[in-house]
Amino acid sequence: MWWPPFLYPPPASALVAGISAVQFVALAKLGLGELRGENMAYSKFWQVMAGKQQKSGGGGGAVLPSRSGMLVAYVPALVAAVASFAVPGAVEGVRAQLLSAAISGHFLKRVLEVMFIHQYSGSMALDGALTISICYVLMTTGMIYAQHLTSGLPDPPLDLLYPGVLVFAVGVAGNFYHHRLLSQLRTTKQGGGGGDKAYKIPTGGLFGLVTCPHYLFEIVGFFGFAMIAQTVHALAVAAGTAAYLAGRSCATRRWYESKFEDFPENIKALVPYVL
Repeated sequence: MWWPPFLYPPPASALVAGISAVQFVALAKLGLGELRGENMAYSKFWQVMAGKQQKSGGGGGAVLPSRSGMLVAYVPALVAAVASFAVPGAVEGVRAQLLSAAISGHFLKRVLEVMFIHQYSGSMALDGALTISICYVLMTTGMIYAQHLTSGLPDPPLDLLYPGVLVFAVGVAGNFYHHRLLSQLRTTKQGGGGGDKAYKIPTGGLFGLVTCPHYLFEIVGFFGFAMIAQTVHALAVAAGTAAYLAGRSCATRRWYESKFEDFPENIKALVPYVL
């Protein structure tokens, strides 16, 4: 039976196959939800959803300061990735070690950005933070376990390991650069308790072409994971992440259009000149 030369054969594991399918479908469904206005309750969209809940009389769930909520979302996945190095036999071989190191670096960057780069205001729903956290932990452990199951198998005929490391590095660098630009957009107006946060239209980098270049590079980073791993599971995670972030990018573009009457029509949501 023909099999793509850039992938390991799927493992004889119903668990991994099921997790791969569930994660892809769940992420794609979240992307469709974003297109329909069913936004995940974090970042600027938490304020939108909170306003909807107040008008409808709903809500009332526990909330955290936004920075704390994002740490709840990211730290467990970082711990899981780093801990894989301490589990005997979990990361055998250069490919598995590079994959776990890349995942660890990805979430370490996120944690450091939460602590030192991003500007936050308002709150985040605790259940939303926990949901995101669980998803990232399952994503992390799933990719590492699927890689473990390839131990002893010959590498795929088309070896993408080191190109994958390069693609991952480009994704991380581009994502960080545009996060840095975003962090400089929100200015504090003097006067009043704690200041008043205001949004601006992003500029610099690829912001002149797309609303969410940080999401574009996030997708590049996840396909870097897939190229390093060359497993069906990692590819399913990357494809699902791309579907989700495409939907979220479109939602973000609509949000900017609602806030700024002069938002440029030629700026796409995610991919320059295309989407």
